[in-house]
Amino acid sequence: MSILDTIRARRSVRTFDGADLRAGDIEKIEECAKSASNPYSIPIEWRILSAGDGLSSPVIVGAQRFIAGKMRRTEHAEEAFGYSFEKIVLLCEELGVGTTIIAGTMDRGAFERAMGLESGEVMPCMSPLGYPAKKMSIREGMMRAGIKADTRLSFGEIFFDGAFDKPLADGGAISDALEAVRLAPSAVNKQPWRVVIEENAAHFYIKHARGYGAGTGWDMQKIDLGIALCHFELAMREMGFEPRFELGEPGVSAPEGVDYIASFRW
Repeated sequence: MSILDTIRARRSVRTFDGADLRAGDIEKIEECAKSASNPYSIPIEWRILSAGDGLSSPVIVGAQRFIAGKMRRTEHAEEAFGYSFEKIVLLCEELGVGTTIIAGTMDRGAFERAMGLESGEVMPCMSPLGYPAKKMSIREGMMRAGIKADTRLSFGEIFFDGAFDKPLADGGAISDALEAVRLAPSAVNKQPWRVVIEENAAHFYIKHARGYGAGTGWDMQKIDLGIALCHFELAMREMGFEPRFELGEPGVSAPEGVDYIASFRW
């Protein structure tokens, strides 16, 4: 399965069949987590946790395992976390293991204790791991409907041709990579990424949702941007490009509430 096929197939799963993960799948996920690098070179420690250790979430049904990551609080930590986590999530999709990234609706204290969180470390998110149930719970169905989980912003609302006042009409040779960005998951489906395309360059920006995520200690929407960056780079490499990650303002005039995150050149 190609990266784009995996991205298209994946959905967030909150209702599981109650079976524990097969040993082989646990091993593959652990191997992926160990190698899940990010372009910021920020280390993240991942652990697969057991629900039997008193871990739970009120929006999850039937999961016997969870995966969580912890890291030092530092610049670009959120983007790095989202990028690396998405590599694990996509591997899980290929294995038939369901996931959904959760930041708030969990017993955070219990998860942080299970992760052995130390001073200066953060555990932004976790995900349940399990095999999807044949039918999602009523609660999950209502949640998906409430956030319009299966809808995405249009191409022209996300991608721009050299400047924010010129929507991009056609992605050309990189259309599949841009579609991979457009289909990326995000917290409550806010889809905060905006991308300005110049010749052989893609500049990623974040469009902040006013008041969203206040008081959490980290920016969930920057985690979303890390996921989008991951989708773009993986798709570009699969298409035969060699994207180079860069940080540094590209000189594009951005609207109020929109801030630069990172770029890829090829």
